[in-house]
Amino acid sequence: MASLGHRCRYCPVFSGAMAERMKLLAKTFFGLEAVLADELEQLGAKEVVQHKRAVSFAGDQALMYRANLHLRTALRILQPIHAFVARNEQALYRGVQQVNWARYLHPKGTLAVDSVVNSPYFKHSHYAALKTKDAIVDQFRKKFGKRPSVEVANPTLRINLHISQDRCSLSLDSSGDSLHKRGYRLDKNPAPLNEVLAAGMLRLAGWQADRHFVDPMCGSGTLPIEAAMMAYGVAPGLYRQFGFMKWPDFDRQLWDQLLRQAGQEVQPYFAHEIWGTDQSERFIQIATDNTRRARLRRAIKLEVCSMQELQPPEAPGLVMINPPYGERLKADDLTALYSMIGDQLKQRFAGYDAWVLSANKEAMKRIGLRASVKKELFNGPLACRFHKFEMYRGKGK
Repeated sequence: MASLGHRCRYCPVFSGAMAERMKLLAKTFFGLEAVLADELEQLGAKEVVQHKRAVSFAGDQALMYRANLHLRTALRILQPIHAFVARNEQALYRGVQQVNWARYLHPKGTLAVDSVVNSPYFKHSHYAALKTKDAIVDQFRKKFGKRPSVEVANPTLRINLHISQDRCSLSLDSSGDSLHKRGYRLDKNPAPLNEVLAAGMLRLAGWQADRHFVDPMCGSGTLPIEAAMMAYGVAPGLYRQFGFMKWPDFDRQLWDQLLRQAGQEVQPYFAHEIWGTDQSERFIQIATDNTRRARLRRAIKLEVCSMQELQPPEAPGLVMINPPYGERLKADDLTALYSMIGDQLKQRFAGYDAWVLSANKEAMKRIGLRASVKKELFNGPLACRFHKFEMYRGKGK
C-alpha cells in the first residue's frame, strides 16, 4: 500500500509489537504435525507446540515471512489477534467488534473471512463468517462513513475465524492463497496429489537427497517436483505472492533480503537422479509443463513408461507410489494393479526403500509385502495409510 504522506484518521497502522515476537499458527494436514514442527524448529521458531492439524509457535516478522517462504508442509501461517467467548450470533458480533479493524485494513481495501466451526452454538460456518464480516464492515461504516468490500479470491486482508465450542479466535492470514500453491501446477490430472501432502510424505520417508528418487506412477509430477525442490534447495514459496505483502506494515526491504538469501541457497548440482514415469502420455506432458514452471526441467527425468518396463537407477534409492485407490477401477483391475506393483517392487527395486500411499486396505494386501512402517494420513477426504517396504537385495520382505 502506498504511503499517503500524512496520518489520516483511518490510516491502518499495525502496533509496534508486531515487529517483536508474536504468536503464530501454522496449519497443516492430519499426520504431518510432527514434520511441520521439525521444519519450524529448523527455521529457528520458538515455543513450538503441536496441535491437531496445526502447530503454534512464536517469532518475529522476519520469521513469519520465512515461514511462508520456506515451510513445505504448512498450508497457512496465521497470526492470532483476538480471542473471546460466544454462544450466539450477538456475542459473536460483539466479540468481533472488540478489534479495532482500522489498524489492519483501509476502508477502501477488501476483505474475506474464512471460518472453521466445531460448535453446538453455531451450526453453519458460512453464517458465522457472514456475521463476522458484518461486524467488521459495520464498524468501518460507523467510524468513517465508508466500508471495505468483500473479495473472496484476492482480498487485501484475509481473516480466519475459528470456533471450538464457545471459544472464538480471530487471526490474520499472512499466506493469502494456500501454501500448497507453489506456482508450478496449472493443469491437473483427475486426482492430483496436494503439494503439501507430497512434501510431507517425502519428509516422513526420510528423503535427504542422498540417493535416487523414482515415482513410477507420477501423474502430473508432484512427487518428483517436490523431491527435486528439496534436493536443489528451492524454497517452495520462491515464485509466488503472499497475503502479508498487502499488509500496511509490509517490509519490502526485509522481504527482498530474504528472497535473495533463498535464491542463493539454490544448489546448481545434485549427485543422484530423480525420475517420474507414467504410462499416460498426457500426464507426462502435464508433468513436463509443471517442471518447466518450477524451473526444474533439467533436474527431473520424465518418461512415458509402464512400471513393468521401467529400468530404475541402481540402488540405493527411494521409490514412492500413489496408485489409484479404486474409485475409477473395477475390483479385478485394482487387484491386478496392486499385485503388479508388488511384483515390480520385488523384481526391479532391490536395495530401495519403497513407500506406497493408499486408501484401499484390501488392495494393499495384494502387494504381498510386509510393511515395516504404516502411517495414517488423509488424501483429501480419504483416510489413507502410508506404507514402507524395505526392499532387501535378493528378496522381498
